[in-house]
Amino acid sequence: MPENATEVTAAGIARLAGVGRAAVSNWRRRYADFPQPVGGTGTSPSFALSEVEQWLRDQGKLAEVPLRERVWQAVAGHPAGAGRALIHVGCALLLVRDRPTAWLELAAVPDERMAALLPQAMEHVLTARLGPDAEGVHGARAPEPVGVHTAGAQEPGDDHATGSPESARVHTASSPEPARVHTPTPQDLLPSVPLLRAAAELAAGIGAGQAFEFLLGRQLDANPRQYTLTPPQLAELMVDLAEPPKDADRATRAAREQPVRSVLDPAAGTGALLRAVGGPAALYAQEADPALAALTALRLALAAEAPRRAADGTQRPAHGPTVRTGDTLRADAFPELAADTVLCHPPFNERNWGHDELAYDPRWEYGLPARTESELAWVQHVLARLRDGGTAVLLMPPAAASRRSGRRIRAGLLRRGALRAVIALPAGAAPPYGIPLHLWILCKPEPGVRPAADLLLADTSDLSGPAPDASAGPGRPPGGKAAGGKTPGGGRERFDWPAVRSAVLDTWRDRADVEGVSRVVPVIELLDDDVDLAPARRLPRPASGGGASGLGEVRERLTETLRLTTGLVPPAASPAEPAHRPLTTVGELARAGALFLHSGTAVPGSTAAPVLTEHDVLTGAAPTALPPAGQEAPGGAAADDPVLLEPGDVVVPVLGGGTAARVVDAATAGAALGRNLQLLRPDPAAVDPWFLAGFLRGTANHRQASSYASTAARLDARRLQLPRMPLAEQQRYGERFRELAAFEDALRTAGRLGGRLVQGMYDGLTDGTVTPG
Repeated sequence: MPENATEVTAAGIARLAGVGRAAVSNWRRRYADFPQPVGGTGTSPSFALSEVEQWLRDQGKLAEVPLRERVWQAVAGHPAGAGRALIHVGCALLLVRDRPTAWLELAAVPDERMAALLPQAMEHVLTARLGPDAEGVHGARAPEPVGVHTAGAQEPGDDHATGSPESARVHTASSPEPARVHTPTPQDLLPSVPLLRAAAELAAGIGAGQAFEFLLGRQLDANPRQYTLTPPQLAELMVDLAEPPKDADRATRAAREQPVRSVLDPAAGTGALLRAVGGPAALYAQEADPALAALTALRLALAAEAPRRAADGTQRPAHGPTVRTGDTLRADAFPELAADTVLCHPPFNERNWGHDELAYDPRWEYGLPARTESELAWVQHVLARLRDGGTAVLLMPPAAASRRSGRRIRAGLLRRGALRAVIALPAGAAPPYGIPLHLWILCKPEPGVRPAADLLLADTSDLSGPAPDASAGPGRPPGGKAAGGKTPGGGRERFDWPAVRSAVLDTWRDRADVEGVSRVVPVIELLDDDVDLAPARRLPRPASGGGASGLGEVRERLTETLRLTTGLVPPAASPAEPAHRPLTTVGELARAGALFLHSGTAVPGSTAAPVLTEHDVLTGAAPTALPPAGQEAPGGAAADDPVLLEPGDVVVPVLGGGTAARVVDAATAGAALGRNLQLLRPDPAAVDPWFLAGFLRGTANHRQASSYASTAARLDARRLQLPRMPLAEQQRYGERFRELAAFEDALRTAGRLGGRLVQGMYDGLTDGTVTPG
């Protein structure tokens, strides 16, 4: 194996082949020719990617690895680590986009020569995008742009020319604490050259920015606990909320309509908030983690407009973001900045935020935050970095609106008119996904302008269910909500972002009272002993079932559903001796061409089509709704080409150990196949889809085809068994299975409607809107 060949773990092999890790373990035991480990540990070995790919092809388990998957595996298995590999890729993609001719010249030479010449070319684009570089250890000046044939190019091994990794040059926006994007040395780049060539090929198909977004998104998905993520839908919502409402004064609107506005994120993280900013804008970011700050700088530079040629042939400069590293509260990198807009997703519940050393900081205009109120320290920092009349939007934990230790600061914000709205989001909007986070909208008070006398409170927590299904019927009630307005098995995959986005923006822009959703509360009413700003405490929640007036409609629908359910009750079963039929497996049918297997990769928001998720299959709900117009994949990542559903497809979940199978109908066709789902596409001339789905749901069948870990079970769809039958006999069984599925859907709908009716009656009787009789 080559010294720097890409390695892949068992989990990566499972992803390449579309199987579970248990299957990979079985292959290692059963096949003597399975590739041997080349690295890793005894409990987590790694294998040579090229050897694995060849073995999978020889076994008929892999047709071709998609290019984007190959690039990601090269990043994940990079000898210097995925983080360093992403920085190399980001630098190369900037070169690919900003100087495509120079890249083509570099790509035409051998790997060693290319590694020797790349640093100087990268130096040029990094300087253009991220500003002049900091002076190196040896005081060398930044070199002029060079091409492939420039004389005096540095060769690998020339210590005087390349310097050590510690003396690598650093590119920044001019700042004492810049975000450091090191220009890689030839020695650093040599093992990355094949990766950079592949990344450039990927960029040729989907664009340099989207290629980097895809790879960064995979890195974030693979290490979810290392990063605090802001979902792209939420980032776009926060950007839109930063626009002044329709009742804003003329001066505020005029200032915001300037050609270029300044936008600051003082807790930038992965840069999701600034990446969502549209139109010309000067972007400023600060992040405490130097490695993450470097990735954010590259991400924002690649998302910015590429330099263009003017009519006279000169190249217009393209200004990149200003990203700096450091602890924002302790070492503010932008003390003189007066931004038009501040967007912030601050860290929550930090005790060591600098309470003691910052006791006399001038930013605390509204009071010194308690040690337990780090979020209120961020609120005041944000206000300090706004221009007069500027707007800020912060994502906050719900406790910040009601903790007694913060009541004096909240009162000060209200009296000065700095806090303009508190909006409660449904649980699942952003991590931590189990609690309903709040959005705080602030406006820096203007001298001589009377403070606002009211505060907008809004609660959108009842909008967390799936988008309403126009074809409501058995198994698909409008909104898909269960008793009490909650979505069964809800969570981020079931989050109805279009409804939440529309409700929040309408509420903010109209600033009107909407029953159960929003209320404009006079400040004087809020200035009590607690200064509790939690929307749920000030807004009466609507009764389940639409209140007393809606209970009649729910009852009528329930009565009709029960009538239909009665007609769908299966006839009495006819006992018989257990049948001994000749069996085949799904894997054998796939090898014979009677059906095709596909694994799902899509997540809601990653594709233009709605996504059929595991939750949808288990609950009989419609595919998860489309994201808002122009929405990109989570984290901005380009999604893998999704598998689109066709009528007659059979979909089964691969996790959980339950028995479920869904036959795709015309209403579901066209949706993308979600993660943790396996699609079986039968040839209708050989296999009836309802016959297939019915036998796949057998308890004994599932048990023998599943592998069990300590906390979960995983289904191997290839091991599921079917009896060998003529097509006509299959169709007879299929018709009975279809009737059972209709009965199951009717029962599910009746249960949901019954729950809404019962809870609505409880609510009506207790609040007095319904009398006992």
